[in-house]
Amino acid sequence: MGGATPGDDARRILGALQQVILGQQAATRDVLVCLLARGHVLLEGVPGTAKTLLVRTLGLALDVKFQRIQFTPDLMPADITGISILTGSHEFTFRPGPIFADLVLADEINRAPAKTQAALLEAMQERTVTVDGVSHPLSATFTVFATQNPIEFEGTYPLPEAELDRFMAKVLVDYPDAADEQGILTRYVTGFEADRPATYGVSPVTNAAGLERLRHGVEAVRVEPQITAYITGIVRATRDAASLTLGASPRAGVSLLKAARAAACVDGRDYVIPDDVKALAPAVLRHRVNVAPELELEGVTADAALKAILDKTEVPTA
Repeated sequence: MGGATPGDDARRILGALQQVILGQQAATRDVLVCLLARGHVLLEGVPGTAKTLLVRTLGLALDVKFQRIQFTPDLMPADITGISILTGSHEFTFRPGPIFADLVLADEINRAPAKTQAALLEAMQERTVTVDGVSHPLSATFTVFATQNPIEFEGTYPLPEAELDRFMAKVLVDYPDAADEQGILTRYVTGFEADRPATYGVSPVTNAAGLERLRHGVEAVRVEPQITAYITGIVRATRDAASLTLGASPRAGVSLLKAARAAACVDGRDYVIPDDVKALAPAVLRHRVNVAPELELEGVTADAALKAILDKTEVPTA
């Protein structure tokens, strides 16, 4: 099943995604990069922009178990993790919840209260679920793709900063352009249905074992000292910027390093270049920083503040 190099398989997975998801090239690439870097992803966009379709297609391309959990205000932690039930023999048996899958889509995560969000985030961090004092390991492939509507939508609970920090990247899923939007309609005319995966035309590119080999390939990508210095410079600059009241944590630097390695692998390189870092910095940092309130009122976004920081940070030369 594997290609000649890890990059070949990565590009075949990307091709399968972009065959189904029209007009979201940047988002599909960022999602794949995070998966290869063993990171969880927060997807933000208005309803109907193919966030669910993206993760479902990824599950087909990897031939792994996909599970969607709809987050609602009355969702309880046990609805995610599972429960211990008393059997006829008067013993407790663990019944696994929907989190026991390979790719888990936590749909509209910001519609559930903090306690329920926390149950998911603990699993993301530890990759185990503890119920009644017993730990149950999650699959090695386990990756969370959480979706949220833009925060101004009604009935949402914003994720606390400490929990946002658990996501490797926040990927923005925007409206497609006119040509892609017409292409979506044309596809439905010819029989495509989002709720029928058989109509996607996606064959498995690899499997869980193949993904693990890909991830090992990513971990072998070289990172020179000037690249780690560049990442450190960017992350530290977010803490000194007058435009930001909260800078990025050291975990942000680790995430940016891992994501840059995965991006190099997708491009068929066994070494990271500054452009890998610069291209991924907004996705990796935008949810970990807070814009000063007075600037936010003026319409300054996290991305604009980060662009100013990236423009000022010296880029290493070969």
